[in-house]
Amino acid sequence: MELMLSINPPSIRLSAVGIAGVFASIALCLSFFLLFQHLTNYNDPKEQKWLIGVIFMVPVYTVSSFLSLWNPDISMECDILRNCYEAFALYSFGNYLIECLGGERQTVEFLERQGSSGAHTPLLKGKATIRHPFPLQFLIRPWSLGIDFFKVTKFGIVQYMIVKTFSAFLAMLLELFGVYGDGEFRWYYGYPYLTVILNFSQTWALYCLVQFYTITHEELAPIKPLAKFVCFKAIVFATWWQGVGIALFVSPGFTSGHPPGSVKFQSSLQNFIICVEMAIAAVAHVRVFPASTYQSVRTQNRPEGKCSRCCFQRWWACCAGCKDHYVTSS
Repeated sequence: MELMLSINPPSIRLSAVGIAGVFASIALCLSFFLLFQHLTNYNDPKEQKWLIGVIFMVPVYTVSSFLSLWNPDISMECDILRNCYEAFALYSFGNYLIECLGGERQTVEFLERQGSSGAHTPLLKGKATIRHPFPLQFLIRPWSLGIDFFKVTKFGIVQYMIVKTFSAFLAMLLELFGVYGDGEFRWYYGYPYLTVILNFSQTWALYCLVQFYTITHEELAPIKPLAKFVCFKAIVFATWWQGVGIALFVSPGFTSGHPPGSVKFQSSLQNFIICVEMAIAAVAHVRVFPASTYQSVRTQNRPEGKCSRCCFQRWWACCAGCKDHYVTSS
């Protein structure tokens, strides 16, 4: 292991960049093809503006990982870009599910009805409360199914977006002072502390997302939510734990010694694997988030015959303002 980390022939690096470039090209072609399909069939802006934000995660991950692999000196900047967009993608996915239920107001009304009637699920205790699994049942009081449940789960997702973005810029600040130590599990570096904080934040966001899915999966049945949920979770959470696992494997406690260049090795390995995984994710996105769902939808906002450029302008306007999303919650 020590020999492998210390030796980094240029030929091997060039081969890795070349192979990653092939997978990155596949990922980008498929993703932009899917995005173009959605923009040319932009018939349901309230749903598709968030869905496009989720799909765009693959190009962001691909480009940032490939650039970081090609030039390790900019890996920190690429990681910040990837982390910030990851937080936004999680927020977009949550809002996409809400819009599939009809918006915030309709979602709250649905949860209130579920709480009044008592849904047939083991998570419910009594009529309108959700029982947490062990050991959370001793730490968190039951959630009332309705507006309280909606606020708690949405905040659980939003807090990860805030924490992830703040941690990315804090990591950059610590790196400027030389005390971040990317991939270094040592007490005098900031990396292990930020990793623990992000671990708790991400786990809580995932828990809230799972709870929301469990309650609403029957209502979301027409969009086949399980495949979408698994596909999104695999990209966001699996890549995170993959990076932590590689850092642990290369750390001094898991390998003999700490050879020079091991931090760059683990970063390059992570970026190479992500480039390969994004090609697989792009294929999954084409199957899981097809634009064909919206081809038959016609709304007053989308007259027939509109060009893709007009659809792109309308999507950009929706994302820039997002006013219609918040009006429903007021």
